[in-house]
Amino acid sequence: MPIKLPSTLPAFDVLASEGVMVMGEGRAARQDIRPLRIGLLNLMPMKIQTEIQFARLIGATPLQIELSLIRMSGHETRNTAAAHMETFYQPFSAISDQKFDGLIITGAPIEHLPFEAVTYWDELRRVFDWTRTHVHSTFGVCWGGMAMINHLHGVQKHMLDAKAFGCFRHRNLAPASPYLRGFSDDCVIPVSRWTEMRQPEIDAVTGLITLLGSDEVGPCLIEDTGHRALYVFNHFEYDSGTLKQEYDRDIKNGVQINVPMNYYPDDDPTATPQNRWRSHAHLLYGNWINEIYQSTPFEIGEIGV
Repeated sequence: MPIKLPSTLPAFDVLASEGVMVMGEGRAARQDIRPLRIGLLNLMPMKIQTEIQFARLIGATPLQIELSLIRMSGHETRNTAAAHMETFYQPFSAISDQKFDGLIITGAPIEHLPFEAVTYWDELRRVFDWTRTHVHSTFGVCWGGMAMINHLHGVQKHMLDAKAFGCFRHRNLAPASPYLRGFSDDCVIPVSRWTEMRQPEIDAVTGLITLLGSDEVGPCLIEDTGHRALYVFNHFEYDSGTLKQEYDRDIKNGVQINVPMNYYPDDDPTATPQNRWRSHAHLLYGNWINEIYQSTPFEIGEIGV
């Protein structure tokens, strides 16, 4: 089954050209099926790129997905055209009475700030609380995952002496987890962050289970059984060239940054990067969608009841 997107959304043509099954409103309306309703709370500055990355992964399953794009109510983006935001996004305040089978909360390039210093922190805390009654399963990504685990459990983020940047091997710590169905014993995942969550602090919280972790860059994927949530601190969703874009941007801006580790062949930034995480990215998000499908109520109004 395809993912349902507005035919004028840039992701529609991009994903169609890649062979991802997409459908517009008219075709979706003719199918006698309840699609899974997935929200994307997009906190990243490059909105369109992020939309494509996540739509690609959740649109690759056999289920029909209806993707809703959500933004913070009082925050205006400076990196995406206002017309795009007005056409395709709804503020959280406009959808807070609605229910969703799943919600993805993206990262944001603000990890140097204390959570309380983020301009939309109060509203984001309301989002986290709202998920408990209005969302069947929530997926917090990178800063979004760190913020949610902090709000719900008090786990702190810690600044790193140097940026964790590159592609790092992670161990499969829970092979029986349905979210890791089909995973190898280890896998390579892109990492791009100045902060970390520490394993002993996660282990101290009842109900948090670490599914993937790395000796080099710490815990990666956490299951929160009590809140029907997953937190991933690294970037399965990244395109092949995303780390290169970040590296080139920092070099252009004079930022002190190392060549991303284990990313370019022979660590040569003039070479073409190799994607070694794509298959596990599809497995993870496909497994998440499947778990939602297996457990969400048929009547969407019963979510959270």
